[in-house]
Amino acid sequence: MKTFVIGIGGVTNGGKTTLAKKLQKHLPNCSVISQDDFFKPPSEIETDKNGFLQYDVLEALNMEKMMSTISCWMQSPRHSPVSTERNTEDVPVLIIEGFLLFNYKPLESIWNRRYFVTIPYEECKRRRSTRVYEPPDPPGYFDGHVWPMYLKHRQEIEDIEWEIVYLDGTKSKEDLFSQVYEDLRQELAKQKCKYCPK
Repeated sequence: MKTFVIGIGGVTNGGKTTLAKKLQKHLPNCSVISQDDFFKPPSEIETDKNGFLQYDVLEALNMEKMMSTISCWMQSPRHSPVSTERNTEDVPVLIIEGFLLFNYKPLESIWNRRYFVTIPYEECKRRRSTRVYEPPDPPGYFDGHVWPMYLKHRQEIEDIEWEIVYLDGTKSKEDLFSQVYEDLRQELAKQKCKYCPK
């Protein structure tokens, strides 16, 4: 069965999850997988020389389990119960959202569309400070680990010749949603036409 897989990557607290959930409500036959659901337990997270837990690296995630979840969906795309529209001709859509999607080589071949949300340092730090994490961020964690890792991983994907749509995460949730939704509607229409009877 033909499927359409969307990646929404980017900076922490950029609005990835909010955008993914809103798209799920408006795209027919759509499911969402969140990378945050695949963090390893704290006891398995390494610490650096400053004593900071290394959460913002691929090694902190059980990516094999995430790949297995994605493979299961690809073999049997699940119908989303929250879709507002339903059409048997609709291509099943999977949105995968997370902060380290495009740096993971085994995922390279599955994307039909890639989005990367960015926000400036100050705004990211402000948003991060309002969130409650378990375990909580220790003093200096954002500047000592979170932001440097984001810059490192962003540089890695910018060095790859991929088609990625960069999104301004400082836009309103509605503007961000409208931009991506319109883009996806056009992309999905192209997909449908590929499989239309000639």
